[in-house]
Amino acid sequence: MNNRLPPAWSKHIKPGPAPKANVPIVKPLASPQKRNAQSRAQADDALLKQAYAFQQAKRLDEAQDLCLRVLARTPNHPLALYILGTVYLGYDDERALRYFARAVGEEPKNPYYHLSLGEAYVKVSEYSHAIRHMQYALELQPGLIEALCALGRTYTAFDKPDMALPLYEKALKINRDHPKVRAGLAGALSGLGRMDEAADYLKEAIDRRIGVPAAYNDLVQTRKFTEEPEELQSILRELGNPKLGSEAAQQLHLAAGKVLNDIKRYDEAFDHFNRAKQASGYKFDIDLYRRWIDSMIETFTPDFLAARAGYGNPSEVPVFVVGMPRSGTTLTEQICASHPDVHGAGELSKLRRVANAIGLKTSSAGDLHQPVMSITEDLSRTLAEEHLSYLRERAPAALRVVDKMPHNFELIGLIGLLFPNARIIHCRRDAIDNCVSCFVLNFSEGHSYNTDLKTLGLYYREYDRLMQHWNKVFPGLIFENRYETLVEDQEAQSRRLIDYLGLPWDDACLRFFDRDGSVNTPSRWQVRQPIYKSSVKRWKNYENEIQPLIQSLGDLAEI
Repeated sequence: MNNRLPPAWSKHIKPGPAPKANVPIVKPLASPQKRNAQSRAQADDALLKQAYAFQQAKRLDEAQDLCLRVLARTPNHPLALYILGTVYLGYDDERALRYFARAVGEEPKNPYYHLSLGEAYVKVSEYSHAIRHMQYALELQPGLIEALCALGRTYTAFDKPDMALPLYEKALKINRDHPKVRAGLAGALSGLGRMDEAADYLKEAIDRRIGVPAAYNDLVQTRKFTEEPEELQSILRELGNPKLGSEAAQQLHLAAGKVLNDIKRYDEAFDHFNRAKQASGYKFDIDLYRRWIDSMIETFTPDFLAARAGYGNPSEVPVFVVGMPRSGTTLTEQICASHPDVHGAGELSKLRRVANAIGLKTSSAGDLHQPVMSITEDLSRTLAEEHLSYLRERAPAALRVVDKMPHNFELIGLIGLLFPNARIIHCRRDAIDNCVSCFVLNFSEGHSYNTDLKTLGLYYREYDRLMQHWNKVFPGLIFENRYETLVEDQEAQSRRLIDYLGLPWDDACLRFFDRDGSVNTPSRWQVRQPIYKSSVKRWKNYENEIQPLIQSLGDLAEI
C-alpha cells in the first residue's frame, strides 16, 4: 500500500499540451470564481504530490502537515484524506481507518479507497468488514491485482486459506511477476500445512527475481535442514550485493541464520541474527515501558477489582492464551483447538483496540487510573457484549473461542473487568530459551524490545513482574502452562488444559498436528509436527554469544 502512487492520482494529473493548431483558438475568459477554484485545485495538487513524496520518504510529520493544509481550505478532499490514511496505517490504525472511511464517503466508486479501507480493517482484525470492502473493490475493478492479493491475505488471516487459493491463482494469471502473488500463495499453502507446494512457489519467485530476500526468508521456514542446502550459498551471494537495502539485508541475514542454526553452525548463525537486528534499526524505550508497568500495577489493585466484582459479562466463551512470544502459545492454542468444542481464532487485536480507546496505550507512561475509572459497569457490559459478538462471528457454535495474542498478558486486568469467567492460560518457558527464540526471528517494529539482547532481558523481567502481579490480584484464575512440562508429558498436561477449559477430554487433542485449519505465526512449521524436545535448553548452543541477555535476566536466568 505505502509503495504505490495514490491510485486516485490520475484524475488530478493534468494532460500534456494539446497539439498546436494551424489557426489561433480564442478561449472565453473564465469567471474570477472559476479561476480561483482552478488555482486552488492546482495548489492542492502540488501540495499533495509533495505530501506523497514525503510519505514515501518516511517523513510522515511533513506529509501530514501538507495534507492538513489542503483540508483546511478544501474540506474533505478525498486524496488528502487517502494520503493521511496511508501515513497513519501501521502507526495509528484507528486513525487510518477513519481517514480511509472519509475518503470512501467522498468518492465511493474508487476501488483503491475501498481496498485501503479494507487493509486498515485487517490491521485491527475486523476481517468481515475488510472482506466486504475488498470484494467491493473487485466489483468495481475485477482485475485489480492488489485487491486479489489483499483479499487472499485476509482470508488466510481469517483462518480461511482455502478461500485465498483461487484468488491468488487468478492473480497469477493476470501478472505472474507481481511480488505479492507468489508470496501470498505460498503463505496460504504454508498456513494449510502444504509446505512442499509453498516451497515450489517461493523457488519460482527466486528464479524469476521476484521479492528475492523475503522469498528466501519464507522458503527456509518451510523445512528443517539436516545438511547444507544449495540455497545457503545463494543467500550469502545475495548478501554480497553492495546496493542491498536494510530491509532486504535483514531478511537475508535471518534466512542465513535459520539455515546455519539448523545445521548446527551456531557461531555463524548467531552472527547473522545479530546483523539482522542491526539492519532493522528498531529502538525500544525500556524506561518508558517500566513506568507503564508500574502504573498498571498501581491501578489494578485487589481493592479496585473487588469494588467492580459485578462488571462485564459472565460468558465462559472467551479463552485468552498469553505470555511472551515463542513461549508455546501457538502450540497451546492448537492443542485446545483440536477439541471439537473449541475454536482457535489466532492472534486477535480486538482487546488491544479497546485498551487503546480507553487510554491504556503502552506508548504512554502517564497515570492510568483515570482511563480505567472511565469504565463504568454499563460500559463494561457493552464492551464485553461487543467483544462476544466479534468472537461469535468466527465460530457461532463453539463453547470456547481462543484468542492467542501473546501480549494480552499486559491486559489481564482489563480482561478481568470484561469477562470475570474467562479462561486465561499463561504460557511460560525457560527465560533464556524464550528470549533467544524471540531474538532469532523476524518480528515487527511493535516488538522492538527484541532488537538488543540486554533490552530483551530487561523487557522479560518487566513481563515477569506484571505476571506476578496478576497472579496476586486474580488468585487461582490463571492456568500456568509450562512449555517444558508440556514437552515432557504431553498427554498429562493436555488433559489439565482441557479440564481447565471445563470440557470433557477428547483424544483428538493428542494429535493437534493433524488438525485442519491455518496457522499464521512463525510457529507454523513446528506445530505441524508431533511435540519434540530439541527446543529445551536450546540456548546452550549460543552460551558465549548471549552473555548480555543472561546478565540482564539476572535471577530469572536458569543456568
